[in-house]
Amino acid sequence: MTGRDDCAWGPGMMGGGYWQRGDGTPVETLHQARQRADTFADRLNLRVGEVMQFSKNFYAELQTHDGKPATEILVDPSDGDTGIEYGPAMMWNTDYGMHQRGRTETRISPAEAQERAQKWLHDRGSDLTVGEAEAFPGYYTLHTLRSGEISGMLSVNASTGAVWDHTWHGIYITTSER
Repeated sequence: MTGRDDCAWGPGMMGGGYWQRGDGTPVETLHQARQRADTFADRLNLRVGEVMQFSKNFYAELQTHDGKPATEILVDPSDGDTGIEYGPAMMWNTDYGMHQRGRTETRISPAEAQERAQKWLHDRGSDLTVGEAEAFPGYYTLHTLRSGEISGMLSVNASTGAVWDHTWHGIYITTSER
């Protein structure tokens, strides 16, 4: 982005979102991904909650110190690059995303988000179901489930009800809770 080893973009460009270059060392375990996520979370005065491993990346939920979901990040397994997850975390997050100045009204409840997500999957002929809606600033994220086991994720905008499938993760492998 700027040619430096450790990069961030600020309010003038991306509304306060961050990206951190890895050290080039492959990230192969949940423990290593959590370490990268911890380093990134410290920059935002947040802490790491759930960390998930997928075939294409590691995902981590960042929380406030009182345990509320704050944002979602990705860790690149090839080199450890870490940044705000594209999609809902970048576009819909009203505290840590690109549009944080534009706080929107929450019109969709967690139960409605779950209903909309399930309908969205059904309308596309999917046999997946959804888990509980976890509230992030401006949106919800839900695990998609196959026979009760995590398959992937999708998000629902808390104001408009729009659904965004997290197609970039690949195949789910495992999870580490905090």
